[in-house]
Amino acid sequence: MNNLTRLMANCAIQTQRHSLLMPATSTIAAIQLRTKTKIVEKPKPGNGKQFRRIVHFKDEYTVEPLEITHLAGRDPVTGRVVAKGIGGGLKQKYHWIKWVRDGPVEGPPQEEKVIEILDDGCRTAKIALVGVGDELKYILATENMKAGDIIKTSRFIPRIPVRPNEGDAYPLGALPVGTRIHNLEKNPGYPCHLIHAAGTYGTILRKFDDKVVVQLPSKREYAFDKTCMATVGRVSNIEHNKEHIGSAQRMRLLGNRPRSGLWQRKDGRFGRKIKKLPPMTLIPPPPGKAPEVIKLTIPL
Repeated sequence: MNNLTRLMANCAIQTQRHSLLMPATSTIAAIQLRTKTKIVEKPKPGNGKQFRRIVHFKDEYTVEPLEITHLAGRDPVTGRVVAKGIGGGLKQKYHWIKWVRDGPVEGPPQEEKVIEILDDGCRTAKIALVGVGDELKYILATENMKAGDIIKTSRFIPRIPVRPNEGDAYPLGALPVGTRIHNLEKNPGYPCHLIHAAGTYGTILRKFDDKVVVQLPSKREYAFDKTCMATVGRVSNIEHNKEHIGSAQRMRLLGNRPRSGLWQRKDGRFGRKIKKLPPMTLIPPPPGKAPEVIKLTIPL
């Protein structure tokens, strides 16, 4: 013990002498170097980025399963962890869903046949392989859809609302009030990117002018254009939110890393308050192209 104390004292004396002999400029430089940090702009999850996987899409639409690069919550450029709780999981293939349900504007609707119902590891809902003419495509399967069903697609809006079946795609203006829908367009002609999760659906509440009010799964009301396409029915796999995981290994197979602690929403008197839903929101038109900049080349 005495030898250890004597050794530490000698080290302290030598450090003091070394600091006295060093010039002041080198001491300042050492301090600056010690506090030097590297500023890295770390991206935030959201805006359609999960940081879970990268799908290698091809130039043209295909029903062949696509290759995937798993990110495990890391930024593909810097490799830094952006979204925690992601990692592992079974290797999956991605099935390319054709989000645009296009049909004739006039005349009888286009008929399509459901060939097969499949499970997709990259989404919660089941998917359906549909054939129309010489084309094959994947769509989201509805609650009661089965192989052999005939579904219809049309963009025609009749004077009297149609009587649709599950899986049919019509404009909002052609469907009666109270219809359950999913796979909804936000603006006419754009891909249907609303109401995709398993077991979810929207409800047509009322119509006014050229707008149709739809209640989304969040219970908020939005007014869409009557020409926006929507698929009739509820999304398949309605028992997804009641699925029992059963083990930690099962959770890892799903691609979720363990949590450090159980998060719980604060309840009681000072907990979450039930607030009134906001009023109906009008969906704005898509943004137009930016005006071209005119460059003047004549010197003045």
